[in-house]
Amino acid sequence: MWQSGAMDSAHVDSDLVNILFTEEQIQAKLQEMAHTIAADYEGKDLLMVGVLRGAVMVMADLARSLPCHLEMDWMAVSSYGSGTKSSGVVRILKDLDTDISGRHVLIVDEIIDTGLTLSWLVNNLSSRKPASVEIATLLRKPEALAMPIEPKYVGWDIPNEFVVGYGLDFKERYRNLRDIGTLAPHVYS
Repeated sequence: MWQSGAMDSAHVDSDLVNILFTEEQIQAKLQEMAHTIAADYEGKDLLMVGVLRGAVMVMADLARSLPCHLEMDWMAVSSYGSGTKSSGVVRILKDLDTDISGRHVLIVDEIIDTGLTLSWLVNNLSSRKPASVEIATLLRKPEALAMPIEPKYVGWDIPNEFVVGYGLDFKERYRNLRDIGTLAPHVYS
């Protein structure tokens, strides 16, 4: 049934165990991250690379919070099937349109789970001779990490639970939820 207004947690209340971060908390965290990023990249040629599809919301709001010129490009890589576990196999579905040699690249993602995809992506982009490659992520699950990956910018560390909202999905649903919440096991089991 169609409901007017933005997609918020009230629309999917029975699907969520709890709300981890509200829209207001997310925006405040991204502004805090943008302040640090702007200082670190002052006077540098910054290229933000968003990881499709989950990073769309983070990338848009983070970029709008930065008080400097930047360029944006997108990559689509896949290591997930339709379920909740990583397959460990990474494929490029959409490569960059930009030559990154000599550029300062900031990979933007919504979450670091196992780190398999981002570890592969950092290695792939580093082979293209950029000036630097760093990672900004809104969320990180330290307990789930299977690869040593060190993002330079992290919004929050969270427990190893299945979360949705603000770009995070389950079977392509919940991405447009404005908050981030823990998905109830009855939804995905």
